[in-house]
Amino acid sequence: MGPQQDRSSSKAHANGTAVAPERKDGKVVHYKECQRNHAAGIGGYAVDGCREFMASAPEGTPSALLCAACGCHRSFHKREVEAVDCDCDSDTSAGR
Repeated sequence: MGPQQDRSSSKAHANGTAVAPERKDGKVVHYKECQRNHAAGIGGYAVDGCREFMASAPEGTPSALLCAACGCHRSFHKREVEAVDCDCDSDTSAGR
C-alpha cells in the first residue's frame, strides 16, 4: 500500500468533478467546456461537446490531468477563476 494523500483541501462536486483547492488569494479555479479542435489536422474546426472537465484519477497522479469524459488534457478546457467572498475585517486573519 502506498503513502496516503491528504485530500481534505480539495473539493468535489456532486457529479465527481474535482475543483482545485482554494488559493491564498481567495480564488477558486474551475475547468469548463473542452475547446480542443479535433479537425485541425484537416483544416476544419470541430469540438467534441464535452461540457466540463472531470478528472480521470485522484489529484496528485499523472492521469488526474486527463478528462474522464473526452480524454483531453485539462489545458484544453476553458479555465474560469471564481473569486470567493471573505470577511477580510475579521481579527482571525491577522498574523500574530
